[in-house]
Amino acid sequence: MNAELLFRKREVLAETAFVELVVWRVLEPVRGSGHAYKYSLALVSEGVCVLRYDNETGKGDHKHVADREVAYRFIDLVTLQTDFWNDVEAWRAGE
Repeated sequence: MNAELLFRKREVLAETAFVELVVWRVLEPVRGSGHAYKYSLALVSEGVCVLRYDNETGKGDHKHVADREVAYRFIDLVTLQTDFWNDVEAWRAGE
């Protein structure tokens, strides 16, 4: 896969929690997605991924919330990050 890394960031939220965001621009859309990005935005708490937005090959855009996987409607990178951070804040509020 020919791709350009747009950003990779890890941010510590607490002693036992962090987020990791990785976004690539790809030449051809990932199978199942209709845009030029491959991404994984994850929230990890106590060593367990509790929230992840990604677009695995063949599955398209979706998010994992605890043990559930639900479809995600990708609009653009700004909306993706906004949606992810809103879910992170909701998770933190429910801790």
